[in-house]
Amino acid sequence: MLKPLLHNKLNRAEAEKILATEKFNRLVISFYRYVEIENAKVLRNLLFEEWSKLNVLGRVYLASEGINAQVSIPEPLLNRFRDLVDSVASLKGVAFNFGAEKSKLSFYKLAIKVKKQIVADGLKEVDFDLNNIGKKLSALDWNKKMDDGAIVVDMRNHYESEVGHFNGAVLPQSVTFKEELPMVVDLLKGKEDDPVMLYCTGGIRCEKASAYLKHNGFKDVNQLDGGIINYVKSVKENNLENKFKGLNFVFDGRMGERITDDVISKCHQCGSDCDKHTNCANLQCNLLFIQCTGCSKDNQGCCSPECIEIIKLPKKEQKKLRAKKKNRLIFHSHKKTNLGLKFKR
Repeated sequence: MLKPLLHNKLNRAEAEKILATEKFNRLVISFYRYVEIENAKVLRNLLFEEWSKLNVLGRVYLASEGINAQVSIPEPLLNRFRDLVDSVASLKGVAFNFGAEKSKLSFYKLAIKVKKQIVADGLKEVDFDLNNIGKKLSALDWNKKMDDGAIVVDMRNHYESEVGHFNGAVLPQSVTFKEELPMVVDLLKGKEDDPVMLYCTGGIRCEKASAYLKHNGFKDVNQLDGGIINYVKSVKENNLENKFKGLNFVFDGRMGERITDDVISKCHQCGSDCDKHTNCANLQCNLLFIQCTGCSKDNQGCCSPECIEIIKLPKKEQKKLRAKKKNRLIFHSHKKTNLGLKFKR
């Protein structure tokens, strides 16, 4: 008896061709749950086998502490997918966050990975208590608390908040969630008695962030229930004021969902209004940065003159450079984004 295929072997080009032939819409759904999972590897294989039958695509992380999933599913199969998720006792009833857009451009394959943590936070068990997290706020209560002057903190990375955020939010210039946690405690030092509101994309980062802040002496900690994704859905359904401006950065092929028409960021190379993220065409670099259409054309999709020179090399030479770790780190640095990438048009 043949064993079921437990890995997607299609490359992106092959997957795109298949997606182009689909006659249905796809829903982008994210969900998470902190729950004890005894054997993540066994659950991983089970999910991959069953979800593949429904043509589910996406990126899923499993760990002994729970699940963190972002998936794309055929819209006609939503109910069947819901039933499959609920059939796993530890996942039954988990809340689905639906993306603002129906898109075939989000994911190209299904990847389910077993990790040490479902979000890399670098925390030890003594640093937080998930039984003591911040109060979860609905979109309505979130808006009211913002109007009352509470401190709003963006718990995402700098490249996420750069293209879209809540009005007046504290925007830590972090590169990773692990780096941001102690940074936020430092930024809010002396405000331990003030009301603090945390938000992120789908809510998962705020679970530990709120517990971490409470562990560090903050008394009135709140978090946006379901994150930006659920907030946007709720304000539309209930005709509430939308206090989030710009683009909601997402970790899939789209790199962002348009929430409002406001473009609040600049091209890192020429300074024109732009909120389109791209990865440097030099695979040795792969820097994520904001680049307008004109600069992309002028600089061949690269972030720097050094990278332009590298992509001019024969493919074999580029591959050799990527194989050398000491060279791989030369250009791959977020600090270039912070310093600004200035080219002449």
